[in-house]
Amino acid sequence: MEILDEPLKGLFVIKPRVFSDHRGYFYESYNLETFRNIGIADHFIQDNQSLSTDKNVLRGLHFQNEPFAQAKLVRVVTGAVYDVAVDIRKSSPTYGHWFGIELNEENKTLLYIPKGFAHGFVTLQPNTLFNYKCSNVYNKALEEGILWNDKDLNIDWGVDQPILSEKDEVHQTFAAFKSQF
Repeated sequence: MEILDEPLKGLFVIKPRVFSDHRGYFYESYNLETFRNIGIADHFIQDNQSLSTDKNVLRGLHFQNEPFAQAKLVRVVTGAVYDVAVDIRKSSPTYGHWFGIELNEENKTLLYIPKGFAHGFVTLQPNTLFNYKCSNVYNKALEEGILWNDKDLNIDWGVDQPILSEKDEVHQTFAAFKSQF
């Protein structure tokens, strides 16, 4: 595996080694020892998968508070997404900054998102299958979100009218989130 980028401290863009031939391909999407060698020491305890049947489905921006905060290792199995991580670590020099990247079945790129980031994605193709490993279990009582189209964050999702869940339509603004401290 190769680290392509660390755009925000602790956030890693990872390119696996892909072995292709006339039959298809093989690659390791996770290896504990390899990840520890590149500085990712999280113990992943839950795998999640989502299928978005339409293009322009937007999920996010989600996070969980301590003690159930989660690091995530995300990738696309089929289809494509524009994936976004927002640094919400109050003491971080990149607090309030975001990073976006296209993840798709062709580039097979993975994104490691440490604890202290809000996360979301928008599908770029119908029938997109998205997979993520989590370092903690889901806890509904400690889940929060930030509004996908927050004016302070100014994320360019590439879509004006996304398909949203009711929950994602009413998340708090980044200003409201900051005022909690």
